Amino acid sequence: MNTFSRHRVRPQATSVSVWTLAVLVACLGAHSLWAYLVPRAPHVADALAGGLLAAGATALGTVPVMFSQTLSDKVQDSMFGFGAGVMLAACAFSLVAPGIAAAGELGHGPWSAGLIVGAAVLLGAAVLLLMDRVLPHEHFIKGKEGIEVHRLRRTWLFVFAIALHNLPEGLAIGVGYVGNDPVRGSALATGIAIQDVPEGLVVSLALLSAGYRRGFAVALGMLSGLVEPLGALLGAVVVGWSAALLPWGLGFAAGAMLFVISHEIIPESHRKGHEVFATCGLMIGFVLMMLLDTALA
Repeated sequence: MNTFSRHRVRPQATSVSVWTLAVLVACLGAHSLWAYLVPRAPHVADALAGGLLAAGATALGTVPVMFSQTLSDKVQDSMFGFGAGVMLAACAFSLVAPGIAAAGELGHGPWSAGLIVGAAVLLGAAVLLLMDRVLPHEHFIKGKEGIEVHRLRRTWLFVFAIALHNLPEGLAIGVGYVGNDPVRGSALATGIAIQDVPEGLVVSLALLSAGYRRGFAVALGMLSGLVEPLGALLGAVVVGWSAALLPWGLGFAAGAMLFVISHEIIPESHRKGHEVFATCGLMIGFVLMMLLDTALA
């Protein structure tokens, strides 16, 4: 009996150790990259720091799952709604409005500036829709989607789904630092990080309920946040090339986030009949992000 128990425990312990080592290596690599960027490209370094803040918040949210904590459906749906509200306010106050202002500073009139940012919003949503159609992934709600999903292990389908969800947040942080002053960029990163705490918890719980081991669900939930600093770097580097790209980058990030809100978060928060709790969470999240963005401006 003892021998059998040891054989059952060792693989899980090894898996947790490997994932923990991967997180540590990723953190060390990110710190080295940040130190390299600080004197050479400060806005990119700021974006990386903001993305790492969001990744750390995601990891923090997974901690209760280590101690066998569970949440009621009402609480989970309220958290989903809260995250949607934060992202909606971020789209409006941190991305769309600064994007229109940036287009105006480039010499565009009100109509032209609005059309540029509007086109960028649609483009961002279209790219996410294309990725949703082409990239194999498994939703927590609708099951498997994309091309040739039967050829991939179920774990990687969840990984791709998490990446699709977190990439727009990272892009928003990156272009937010380029398109706003550092204080407003930090407010955007802080707002996204706040909603990433419950998001990390919900993602880990979803993986756990899908049949994955507790250690693996926590580790993968932590690693899922690393998509955000990568997205932040991408957004800051691309938009930083030219001021003309700034309104396009801000609008693109907003469109990508709006797609995730409408396509994933709100349907998930409403599917179990707790629409009132989800809506209350959305309103609270929206107001909190609005205050962070406007009061710190």
